[in-house]
Amino acid sequence: MNQRRSNKFAIGVIYFISALVVLILVALIFSILSAGIPNINIHFLTSHSSSFESGGGISDQLFNSFYLLILSMVISIPIALGSAIYLNEFANKKSEIVSLFRSAIEVLSSLPSVVVGLFGFLLFVLKFHFGFSVLSGSIALTFFNLPLLTRSIENSLIAVPDLQREAGLALGLSKWETVTKVILPAAVPSIVTGIVLAAGRVFGEAAALLFTAGQSAPALNWFNWNPFSSTSPLNPMRPAETLAVHIWKVNSEGTMPDAAQISAGSSAVLIIMVLIFNLSARYFGNKLYKKMTSGTEK
Repeated sequence: MNQRRSNKFAIGVIYFISALVVLILVALIFSILSAGIPNINIHFLTSHSSSFESGGGISDQLFNSFYLLILSMVISIPIALGSAIYLNEFANKKSEIVSLFRSAIEVLSSLPSVVVGLFGFLLFVLKFHFGFSVLSGSIALTFFNLPLLTRSIENSLIAVPDLQREAGLALGLSKWETVTKVILPAAVPSIVTGIVLAAGRVFGEAAALLFTAGQSAPALNWFNWNPFSSTSPLNPMRPAETLAVHIWKVNSEGTMPDAAQISAGSSAVLIIMVLIFNLSARYFGNKLYKKMTSGTEK
């Protein structure tokens, strides 16, 4: 009887803690969205920001956030994928080099994002003379995102049963062919989920970009798509204030007459985008899993 009571009590505590976490999350999201959604409209999403006048928008900051995200993922995904494949499929688990490699990943993942930003500032902004730019910011985000992405992809590969590896080798496939034709297709749903979740984490990053991408958003000419032009949205060497950095800047400077409204609206847009990333990760992950395990879409 005592064991049953203890078991019920423990389960009740677990349910209570879980409900408390969900309640805190819902309250946080509701508070941000309720304050910010009334300030979101087409003009707010499509107009340039203004430092001293009211009525500014976030079009440049929103584009910069996606641009930096895409560049950083283009750089980090191949590196993370190659590292994960090596660590799980080819590396000698007892090798000192592999242990050093894993330790480096763990240390890099534990670094605060502001430290990564300072490193990027000293190396890319000053030493390599990239300046405050999209390129400096995307490389800093790559350092920030690479450990999480590598571990996520490696866990996806670990989840694939060894029976499939043995089956590939039994059919006469080489180790590399087994990895590319058997293991990776089976791990694709989990890999895609991890990539989308990592993208959501990068999209909301601010500290690393304060020192690398900069805190200014020069007016962009949306009809100029020459990547070598200073006013082109595609120019990788221009400063790029992202949405998360814009929120910090608006609240810290306070020079806008409608700073509270701009900050609330920007925060709501940021939360909505992060929610979209997280929900789409689950959706596409489940969709791909059903398609690649059953071959049909229900």
